Amino acid sequence: MSHSAVSQAAAVSVSIGNERSLTRSVFKLCPVTFLEICLLDFLIASEFDLKPSFACVVSIFILQQNNSISFNTKPWSSSLALTQKTSTIRDAKRYSNTTICMSVQQASSSKVNVSPVELEDPTDPPLNLYKPKDSYTAKIVSVERVVGPKAPGETCHIVIDHDGNLPYWEGQSYGVIPPGENPKKPGAPHNVRLYSIASTRYGDFFDGKTASLCVRRAVYYDPETGKEDPSKNGVCSNFLCDSKPGDKIQITGPSGKVMLLPENDPNATHIMIATGTGVAPYRGYLRRLFMENVPNYKFGGLAWLFLGVANTDSLLYDDEFSKYLKDHPDHFRFDKALSREEKNKKGGKMYVQDKIEEYSDEIFKLLDNGAHIYFCGLKGMMPGIQDTLKRVAEERGESWDAKLSQLRKNKQWHVEVY
Repeated sequence: MSHSAVSQAAAVSVSIGNERSLTRSVFKLCPVTFLEICLLDFLIASEFDLKPSFACVVSIFILQQNNSISFNTKPWSSSLALTQKTSTIRDAKRYSNTTICMSVQQASSSKVNVSPVELEDPTDPPLNLYKPKDSYTAKIVSVERVVGPKAPGETCHIVIDHDGNLPYWEGQSYGVIPPGENPKKPGAPHNVRLYSIASTRYGDFFDGKTASLCVRRAVYYDPETGKEDPSKNGVCSNFLCDSKPGDKIQITGPSGKVMLLPENDPNATHIMIATGTGVAPYRGYLRRLFMENVPNYKFGGLAWLFLGVANTDSLLYDDEFSKYLKDHPDHFRFDKALSREEKNKKGGKMYVQDKIEEYSDEIFKLLDNGAHIYFCGLKGMMPGIQDTLKRVAEERGESWDAKLSQLRKNKQWHVEVY
């Protein structure tokens, strides 16, 4: 589901047990075209696995509010977002003689209200509430492929229902214990795999009960035959990407403090550098800064995201980031490095460090003025970035080692690679 910045929420609450009579009454009230109804009816029925007649009711209501809608990352329109307020909307059994509540909200500069606001109260982040020997049993809400057909590999956005029992802060990680036995330790469970959380503490539904992960499916191909070897595929990533709504999942954590978003200065500058799924924590940051109406925190600084991926089809959460760029041009910048589609100034592939070099003077000035800089992604990204920063520093007549030491001392330097 696409979660754009929203305002003017209008809620509809419908009892499915009386769907036929309700359909007739709504038809009388909603002057929309038959083609619009049919198109949106099909989208809602297929997306949420609803009965066609009820999907039609929701379709008409939405069209009455505004003549367009946005589902998932499909660009039907960026002007509306349909926010699901139930924990597992695809589980049909949960909708027998029950009430579904949805909100239809028009995108604007206004933000989404969040709850419970008590999540803002703690002064310290929650840490290791659940450990490997005493993990928390959560439930899968949804698994959605979030890259296009031309992307190398598959990346999924996975929403997990923790029912408010596993709170976290933006920039932290969950541990996931995949089912089955550890092949290296017969009789023992698999080791914990850490994943950066890709949502704010309020989750994708803004109610503090879910967390989201951004997971790339790890697939191994034999270098000699070129064929996939399932026995060597990533156990946890494949478990997560293959999960279905309602499946149970064992969670540990939350863990991590190095990537927490400093909020003592609401006018600070945050430079975020990621490759691939390393964008996960930044999605959480940016939703908090630009999408959510967070009590007692109004961001007035600059958030600058650099994202390196293979090609356009590999871009993650591009619809959300583009929306922030449109709505908050004075507070958000977004630069992409598409290695298989763009060339750097030397004619080679465009990597994220090349984008950093393009803006190096500006970045160094921002760092000198107290900006925070974050790195998240594969370990292999750091040597190239470090070399680039060192070369730029030397060209400016500075010692990179001394500068890096000062950045660390000032707690401006944040790195989480895997």
